[in-house]
Amino acid sequence: MQAAQSLIALLLAVSVIAALAKRIALPYPILLVIGGVLLGFAPFAPSERLDPDLILLLFLPPLLYADAFHTSWIDFRRWLRPIVMLSTGLVAATTLAVGAVARYFAPELPWSVALLFGAVVSPTDTVAAQAILERIRMPRRFTAILGGESLVNDATGLVGFQMATLVALSGVFDAGEVATSFAWVSLAGIAVGLAVGWLAARANRMVHDTQVLFALSVLAPYVAYVICTHLGVSGVLAVVTAGFYVSWRIHEIPADSRFQLYTVWELAVFLLNGFCFVLIGLELPRLREGLERYDASFLAAFGVATSLAVILARLVWVYPGAYLPRWLSRSIREREPRPRLREVLVVGWCGMRGVVSLAAALSIPLTLPDGAPFPGRDLVIFGVLCVICATLLLQGLTLEPLIRALGIRTAALSDDEERAARIELVKTALAHLGELRASSRCESGEIERVEAAQRARLVQLEGQNELREQLRADFDGAHQRRAQLSLLGAQRRKLLELRDREVINDLTQLRLQAELDLEEMRLTR
Repeated sequence: MQAAQSLIALLLAVSVIAALAKRIALPYPILLVIGGVLLGFAPFAPSERLDPDLILLLFLPPLLYADAFHTSWIDFRRWLRPIVMLSTGLVAATTLAVGAVARYFAPELPWSVALLFGAVVSPTDTVAAQAILERIRMPRRFTAILGGESLVNDATGLVGFQMATLVALSGVFDAGEVATSFAWVSLAGIAVGLAVGWLAARANRMVHDTQVLFALSVLAPYVAYVICTHLGVSGVLAVVTAGFYVSWRIHEIPADSRFQLYTVWELAVFLLNGFCFVLIGLELPRLREGLERYDASFLAAFGVATSLAVILARLVWVYPGAYLPRWLSRSIREREPRPRLREVLVVGWCGMRGVVSLAAALSIPLTLPDGAPFPGRDLVIFGVLCVICATLLLQGLTLEPLIRALGIRTAALSDDEERAARIELVKTALAHLGELRASSRCESGEIERVEAAQRARLVQLEGQNELREQLRADFDGAHQRRAQLSLLGAQRRKLLELRDREVINDLTQLRLQAELDLEEMRLTR
């Protein structure tokens, strides 16, 4: 009963704080953390603590799976080099920098635990950044690199965390064995993700019941993660890979089911993120007992120093990472546009930590194999929470003013791409109407009315200044539905062709596909 009451209290807190965040125009993850801290000191605060072994399993798979759906695979491949630079090189640099700072302030920490701490805070969390960036139209390259980095560094950071945990538990470090294990864990995780993604996509084609489809979509990331847990390989890479694969084949699901799946998943992800950010705040008051042996001034210095190490490591890394490869490689200079200094600065400032770091920190084992307490566990969790709060509050609250002060605006590429895709869809509809007229499958009057509306839409799109005009034809008679439904099928096929030819990216395809789904649902009601 107490657990149920705590769950209700958390749900209420998430709802109230998120609603308040919209009223005061503050990114909701930041306010959720603040609310969690205040809630943690309240006498009626939830007293239950999640089993550390369940933290990663409970929260990470669905959140990472959803993130993969909101990341363009085409853009991911296009900007793979800077993504890898940030998600591998920067993760390693952050791990070493934070580990060194932690050892300096707490020499009693074994190096394995200090590096474990660094690995835990190395992955960025895009939830807070997305909450800010969605209000500001940014260049697509910018958002593609940040989103791809977050997905991959979740995997590399958590693999590093797993390696450091094994070293801390065993007390044995072998560089060759660690490198071999890293390669095996990563490649096997990707293989498991491909297998689960293929099976999930096959199931999506066979099942037509929306409730069953949702259950399968929730099951897929957990299956991938659990299989990898038993095999001892990267569940994060498996979940992300499965998500990429299924999102690429999501067009095979019926339109109404696809629309409902997106809606339900959006709500589920919001609640999971809300619970996680509130838990970040709740954990701070709960650490008081474990930290009583440390002096308050030491804890303050430790928290500030490790937070600065995380922030400065990123800022120091992004500039040589952006320009040095261009200086060394002519092919990179020819293939990639030169990033502007102010854009690199914003990428360096988008280093907020959040759900992934919290889940990893709380999953640190309580004891060593011999039953002794895990060395420095409470101090590491305290440091992780300080880093999360510092980056969310300092960088999160200043990111939007910084972007506006630097005058960064969206590039025309995404808008022009979407507009061109809309024009192609209307031209496809007109060509399909010509085929219908030739085959006599529809009445001529019916075709003429639909064709007139499509031609008017084409003129509007080709001459409009507003690039996000809704692609929606004005067909309301029941007698026109057959022609319009036939057009929607032709337009969906054209969208897939444009995506596969990389004329548009997969996020643009999904956005326009959702509009076609809505139109089909309107016509078939």
